[in-house]
Amino acid sequence: MKHKRRFGLILVLLLAVLVLAGCGVQRGPIDPETPPEGLWQTIVVFPLTEALMFLNRAIRSAGVAYSYGWAIIAFTVIVKLVTLPLSFSQMRSTRAMQALQPELQALQKKYAKDRETLSQKQLELYREAGVNPMGGCLPLIIQYPVLIGLYSALYRLAGLGELVGQRFFWIPDLSFPDAEVGTSWLGQAWQAKDWIQLVTYLSLPILLVVTQIVVQKMTTSAQATSGDQQQGMMNQMMLVMSVMFGWITLGVPSALALYWVVSNLLSLVQQYFMVTRFQTAPAVVVTETSASKVKAEIAAPAVEGDDLVLIKGIGGKTAGALRAAGISTFADLADADAERLEEIVTGADLPSGDYASWVRQAAKHEKANA
Repeated sequence: MKHKRRFGLILVLLLAVLVLAGCGVQRGPIDPETPPEGLWQTIVVFPLTEALMFLNRAIRSAGVAYSYGWAIIAFTVIVKLVTLPLSFSQMRSTRAMQALQPELQALQKKYAKDRETLSQKQLELYREAGVNPMGGCLPLIIQYPVLIGLYSALYRLAGLGELVGQRFFWIPDLSFPDAEVGTSWLGQAWQAKDWIQLVTYLSLPILLVVTQIVVQKMTTSAQATSGDQQQGMMNQMMLVMSVMFGWITLGVPSALALYWVVSNLLSLVQQYFMVTRFQTAPAVVVTETSASKVKAEIAAPAVEGDDLVLIKGIGGKTAGALRAAGISTFADLADADAERLEEIVTGADLPSGDYASWVRQAAKHEKANA
């Protein structure tokens, strides 16, 4: 369930990328004096454009070739440095969640029929351990607005004539493909047998997919838990998303693909050093304390009334209604009349059950505990 929620969040963010990018892109020639339209362009697109132009001027004045390509790389490094504290927080959260997995699974077994109590116990465990279950998504939440803004800023740079024709090693034009061309250049280059263009502009999207998959492999290795089935499902989802991101970069300026590839390469280096550090670091004391507390709670005998949820067909709410009516133990339930049980359950507006089966099961439990 946790992985499904995280994947849902990623899809929402991706949708936001597409919607906001489409709304914020300025296509075609742009007058430098044109003021920003709306809050998004004012606080994100225009400042990012100016930042890239400033970095380009600084690098070009130093006599460095391919200044705009290096400006994008410098911008990527700055973003990584700014989000580095969030990345450390993500790793700590991941490590703490990994340490809590045995206790979480034990809670799931104990309160399998009482989702409300299970949710409460899990929140208590997270709070006592100082763990935020969504903490691992923080760098992702920060990265995508930057990606959206950079997408729009690069189109604005192209409209200002700044990015058009700017080379970066084997990439002849960092502004290609533009918004009008999209992915149509693939078919045109294939029909024209322009293999050089295909190889040139396919290289960065392919590098993006490869580096994205490697980053994901390193991340899942660091997050490996006993939930192999859920982790396998998450791996498949992330693989599909990596390919999808590669396809998206086929229709956007190569400068954006360059940013993404460099960001992934920096993530690889960052992940390597963080995994090495956290593997040698001691476990968080509060996590160990809370885990010990949960183990003691699970190992302790169930309190009076909690036994009723072990009866097949009785959940937490039904058990609560029975306790309120004075039926709180197996002995009480074994002595109860089916009509009385039906009256209690119906009066509490709960789903009906096989009352005779409840009585028989309670009698067996009472006999086993005698």
